[in-house]
Amino acid sequence: MTPRPYVMWPDKRLQTPAEMVPEITDDIRALWDEMIEAMEAMPGVGLAAPQLGVMLRLAVVDASEKRGQAVRMANPEILHASIEPRLHQEASPNLPGLAAPVTRPRAVTVRFVNAAGAVEQRDFVGLWATSVQHQIDHLNGKMYFDRLSRTKRAMLLKKAAKLR
Repeated sequence: MTPRPYVMWPDKRLQTPAEMVPEITDDIRALWDEMIEAMEAMPGVGLAAPQLGVMLRLAVVDASEKRGQAVRMANPEILHASIEPRLHQEASPNLPGLAAPVTRPRAVTVRFVNAAGAVEQRDFVGLWATSVQHQIDHLNGKMYFDRLSRTKRAMLLKKAAKLR
């Protein structure tokens, strides 16, 4: 199966909060599988459903070295974030060819509904934590560059306009 194409910035869906997932169904599981396929094709370490134009609070994250360890999340929310920061170069297939350094908490505790339909709470650290936070931003209608200063964001979006 070929995953659906990425929604390109400045599509309004990337700026709109996604809807809660009421229950885990076979359709949701199939969508997670499609998202993992799209994430692996990038290659990337995470993907949120709105990036493919699906306005549901679904995300997948796999920052493992071996790959194949994707965590499927519905309705994820950050419960706790570390004080210690982590700087990481972030990018998005929705705005290809650009990246920027973003500082986020180094570790987070996240509650989400897993593929079995159970509520799970998990700690993520390092690249895993960065990716989870990046995906939750997408679910809230935010892009990584929304975390930049006004000047740096304007410069990045100006570069994006030239690339189009």
